[in-house]
Amino acid sequence: MLADLDVKRARDETPGCREVIHFNNAGAALMPQPVLDATVGHLQLEATIGGYEAADQAADRIAATYDATAKLIGAQPDEIAVVENATRAFDMAFYAIPFQPGDRILTSVAEYSSNVISYLQVASRSGAAVEVVPNDESGQLSVDALRNMLDDRVKLISVSHIPTNGGLVQPVEEIGKVANEAGILYLLDACQSVGQLPVNVSAIGCDMLSATSRKFLRGPRGVGFLYVRRGLSEQLEPPFLDNLAATWVDTDRYEVRPDARRFENWESNIAGKIGMGVAAEYAMQVGIEAGWQRIQQLAAGLRERISALPGGQVRDLGQHQCGIVSFTLEGVEPAAIKERLAEHRINVTTSTVFSTRFDMAARGIDQLVRASVHYYNTEDELDRFGDVLMAIS
Repeated sequence: MLADLDVKRARDETPGCREVIHFNNAGAALMPQPVLDATVGHLQLEATIGGYEAADQAADRIAATYDATAKLIGAQPDEIAVVENATRAFDMAFYAIPFQPGDRILTSVAEYSSNVISYLQVASRSGAAVEVVPNDESGQLSVDALRNMLDDRVKLISVSHIPTNGGLVQPVEEIGKVANEAGILYLLDACQSVGQLPVNVSAIGCDMLSATSRKFLRGPRGVGFLYVRRGLSEQLEPPFLDNLAATWVDTDRYEVRPDARRFENWESNIAGKIGMGVAAEYAMQVGIEAGWQRIQQLAAGLRERISALPGGQVRDLGQHQCGIVSFTLEGVEPAAIKERLAEHRINVTTSTVFSTRFDMAARGIDQLVRASVHYYNTEDELDRFGDVLMAIS
């Protein structure tokens, strides 16, 4: 029995469910109708009365986005910055940290390519070092190894909550305890977790968190958000500023605003911002815990079907696993599997060594198929997916 959630209503309110079997929610989930209406409605308002005027008229809805996003992750509205995407959110926080020669950045084996590229660039500029914390026997970050790597030169612990290439859920609360006890900054990439499972910044103990609208949160593309703990924002000057982030107070002086919006730009995607706020409200109305329980159960069913196939191999790691299911079929290229599934209007994607090189190179994997379920998917869709894979295998 799947988790107590009104699946019929969720599907009725999701136009895409009538068109495709969508197992690419880790790429971009299907928007529910209220999110679509809010996003398109604001664009229509801009076209009708003008962009600036539409923003003025929508001031309450814009403010509601900060309230809803903050509530979703257990934060306060002044700790939220809304930006173009999760990568920009991550970078605005990371590049604001003043690294010095000899500083150490600790990260995970499953870290995402964009994050690692940022670490390497800053390390080359500053003289800091990037070090990878080993996994434990389950394939998740070893908290014991992390603790043993700490010294007074560790400036940052930066981890992806859920990697892009599999179902692993990192032990982020345990990592937070280690970071907090040692007084080390903790940056969490929650791109794949916000909207999929309960995320509470106080429980996790992170100082900064980046996330996107388009994935499990089910919002529009081109918008994301950054959380920065109250009190920390004023210690971090963003890598660039404009006249939203700061005020030009004299001919030779500016003042940076004290809250998290110092990490924003003045010009932004207002329709996307409103849409993301509605997506956060929708997720909380559905119930994050109920959605998470259903996602886990659907993913377990998907893994069972894949494991039963000739040559089917599930590639997910970790003690706890989420709605992302990574797999291979012996003798069949992942790209070919994706194409065959697409012929049956089933959406998946592939993940390559270029996105998670530490992890996939260590496991000798160049490419795998990534299927990712959401609470609006059904057992019947899992069966149809399994039937097509059986024909392929």
